[in-house]
Amino acid sequence: GKKLGYTFNHRNLHNISLGQGQEVVAEQALDLAAKEGHWVILQNIHLVAKWLSCLEKKLEQLSEGSHQDFRVFISAEPAPCPESHIIPQGILENSIKITSEAPTGMHANLHKALDNFSQDTLEMCSQEKEFRSILFALCYFHAVVAERRKFGPQGWNRPYPFSTGDLTISVSVLHNYLQASSKVPYDDLRYLVGEIMYGGHITDDWDRRLCRTYLEEFIKPEMLEGELCLAPGFPLPGYMDYNGYHQYIDDALPPESPYLYGLHPNAEIGFLTQRSERLLRTVLELQPRDSSTGQGALGTREEMVQALLEEMLEKLTDEFNMAELVAKVEERTPYAVVALQECERMNALTAELRRSLTELELGLKGELTMTSDMETLQNSLFLDMVPESWLKRSYPSTASLGSWFADLLARINELEAWTRDFSLPSTLWLGGFFNPQSILTAVMQTAARKNKWPLDTMTLQCDVTKKSREDFASAPREGAYVHGLFMEGARWDVQAGTIADARLQELTPAMPVVFIKAIPGDKQDTRGLYPCPLYKTRQRGPTYVWTLNLKTKESPSKWVLAGVALLLQI
Repeated sequence: GKKLGYTFNHRNLHNISLGQGQEVVAEQALDLAAKEGHWVILQNIHLVAKWLSCLEKKLEQLSEGSHQDFRVFISAEPAPCPESHIIPQGILENSIKITSEAPTGMHANLHKALDNFSQDTLEMCSQEKEFRSILFALCYFHAVVAERRKFGPQGWNRPYPFSTGDLTISVSVLHNYLQASSKVPYDDLRYLVGEIMYGGHITDDWDRRLCRTYLEEFIKPEMLEGELCLAPGFPLPGYMDYNGYHQYIDDALPPESPYLYGLHPNAEIGFLTQRSERLLRTVLELQPRDSSTGQGALGTREEMVQALLEEMLEKLTDEFNMAELVAKVEERTPYAVVALQECERMNALTAELRRSLTELELGLKGELTMTSDMETLQNSLFLDMVPESWLKRSYPSTASLGSWFADLLARINELEAWTRDFSLPSTLWLGGFFNPQSILTAVMQTAARKNKWPLDTMTLQCDVTKKSREDFASAPREGAYVHGLFMEGARWDVQAGTIADARLQELTPAMPVVFIKAIPGDKQDTRGLYPCPLYKTRQRGPTYVWTLNLKTKESPSKWVLAGVALLLQI
């Protein structure tokens, strides 16, 4: 305080954590501080959104006639999205703003993780060698799980708030266990760190598997024998002092790349591409909407939308006649039931498309009053985005409107071909279903009825063929052939019949046709198999469909760390 020209001590400071009815206390403290020249610290103002307008007025009143030493410091957590920006503009304009950004990159994150400790920390355990090795491995683990989120869904299915508290508590647990035991309890440590300290944040089973796999790779007996690499070209350091570990990071850590996280370089291409697409989408949304698009362009915004909706209405086929289809079904097999369910859902979607497009067409012609829903639809058509009202009746998709509509027409064609005689197609387009789980369950139900097996003990066996869709003329006797799958994070080696490292810049290579059949669960041999999650879109997470076991010559943990998954849409 003296360096700044203030006579300052703890009695001049009012530190208030907002929430739980502290707003009145804060206003009283502000009045007193403005009069006496004190400092006020208001923490967690994001918890009192309704009170912020009162705070803005209070600060505006106190800005005149207050003591010259009066200062107010405000802190808040970062908003998760633009819609959550709640701090009033008046406060922002009249304040000096400071942000505490998390470090980016493995180098900065690893240094920051190690900064939570000191030389005294390293010396506090009787088993110094074991303690120091595992502590450094935990720092690397913390840096990896914190920074991996930048790779989006391929990094983590869902973002998690891992903090330095998770790391420091894990190290405390490590110290207590080593002090109490002469042997290193690797299993116990991995469980406590992976399932409780860090795993307590994790809500997705596949993310939990990832967390567990990292710890299995980083914390194991080989780490004390000098044979463990935390990343390619980055061995676990030996016995060093605190400054030595920082120097080792500077000297030995390879340049920033997805390899440091166990990912393929394509992962970086993927997340940078998606970031660029979001930026360009935002720029597109900012362009003027009430003027013509310029000389030589297609015309006004309304004319472009009019032409597009006319084209869509023309291409949109009639709805399925459900009464005729039900009458045509001779036996309601599991496959026939799935086909009928898909037709019903398709009817609901196409009916909404036709209703909303026809309504907007009348609105543009002036025959109907434009409503907010019609304006929203118009904006979506102009920006090449799938309207929200359509998505509610649709299936998960990240495609633009043009690609989405072409995909919709292809799905209708598939259903029309299937419902002509309700015989199972030679190969099923699994991505063309509203509910892909239903057809996979139908495969199990059909086998269960035929062989009199209990359905709840069955599983699906997955065999990847060497053929494409065109090579199949008829469906198999049992099970089903499936096409339209893509692999992210790796590729399928057709000749070797196993998962292999992806080729650079091939982000989502197509899979050959996959033969899926149902077998009793006790006959499933899981050796040499990678349990690969299947998702509907690259968003992963809630779009999970099934788990398919794929052959691998390498350790399945490699593909877990690489975020390898199968996708139905790209």
